[in-house]
Amino acid sequence: MKQQFIAAINGAEYFKKEKYILNEQISFSSFPDKFWGLGNNSPDSSVENYSFHQYYVNLHLLRHLGHHFFGGVLYEMQNVYNVKYIQGGLFDKQNIAGRNGYTVSGLGMSFTYDNRNDAFAPNKGIFAQAYFNHFDNLIGSSFNYTNVVVDIRKYLQILPKQILAFQLYSFSNIGDAIPLRSLASLGGANSMRGYYSGRYRDKQAFVFQSEYRFSIYKKLGMVIFGSSGEVGTTVNDFNLDGLKYAYGGGLRIQLTKNEKLNLRLDYGIGQGNNQGFYLQLGEAF
Repeated sequence: MKQQFIAAINGAEYFKKEKYILNEQISFSSFPDKFWGLGNNSPDSSVENYSFHQYYVNLHLLRHLGHHFFGGVLYEMQNVYNVKYIQGGLFDKQNIAGRNGYTVSGLGMSFTYDNRNDAFAPNKGIFAQAYFNHFDNLIGSSFNYTNVVVDIRKYLQILPKQILAFQLYSFSNIGDAIPLRSLASLGGANSMRGYYSGRYRDKQAFVFQSEYRFSIYKKLGMVIFGSSGEVGTTVNDFNLDGLKYAYGGGLRIQLTKNEKLNLRLDYGIGQGNNQGFYLQLGEAF
């Protein structure tokens, strides 16, 4: 209805005895989107429409090192073209890198600890992952910069079929020019639900979110969630006064018993006029 099109292959291959795990995402997007400018204080009224085409590849190979530890290598490629935006608007005024199209190509490494008891709907354990990805002209990138991500999750079963889940997520870019689709952002189906994906953008972002998950009847469950976070150019830009918040709830419908895969229907509410409905497979985190 909004002429938004995404074709994607998302997968995970587990090799014998899970010695190796390959995660991949390969996609093409033709997507009319929205942009509010850079920074943590962009007003709702500043929204501008733009559109783009994008080919995207993300490959992440992990090797089990023993005792729930994994070491990994990853490759990411974006080819963004046919970017259409308002001439003389926010893209030009803020000199957004990549607004005329670009390609980025990066190689990196990861380190992961994962002792969760289930990949789709864990009720106990810890997932902690840190990775960096360096994008460079030497491997075909239009921009030189480094992306560093830290993702820490904790799951607690407080009563039978009642779970508390927590996530601390940090996304940082190091470099002078960070292209449009590589900027850190807040919002979306998996982080800061209630805000449009990319409502706030800058070089760096961090988010803390929590969920209370509980069963209602047989295959039907509910969640109550809350989150807070912000974006900034440097770590020094983060402060308590700038924190954004969101909260909401949703239903869970169990689709498979063995894998505990849920269909989720969430409604999130953010500050101001920000709110959203989400229909997804699997938990937010």
